[in-house]
Amino acid sequence: MQPVLAEYFPILIFGGIAALIGLALVVGSIFAAHQKPYAAKLSAYECGFEAFDNARRKFDVRFYLVAILFIIFDVEVAFLFPWAVSLARIGLLGFFSMLGFLGVLTVGFIYEWNKGALDWE
Repeated sequence: MQPVLAEYFPILIFGGIAALIGLALVVGSIFAAHQKPYAAKLSAYECGFEAFDNARRKFDVRFYLVAILFIIFDVEVAFLFPWAVSLARIGLLGFFSMLGFLGVLTVGFIYEWNKGALDWE
């Protein structure tokens, strides 16, 4: 059982170093940065409008549209990583299949751009 735990020791060291670096960056920013909060900086801004306002007022849906489009394209781009790792094993069929997938993504992106889904005005 001891040799198995020894194999995880580098991961433990890596996690410890990552935690120390993260802690050092947070503490360093507290000491190095100017801490001058003001009302606009402390206000909650999550959905493109003030969080505590009249619940019945109309709001702009474009914020949600851009967020959903970002998530969709972000998830689709995540498919590129396993494809890139296994490209040598899947051959030309896998390569051209991914080109077709990227072609569909490109057509969808051009369609969204032409429809004005990414415009803020």
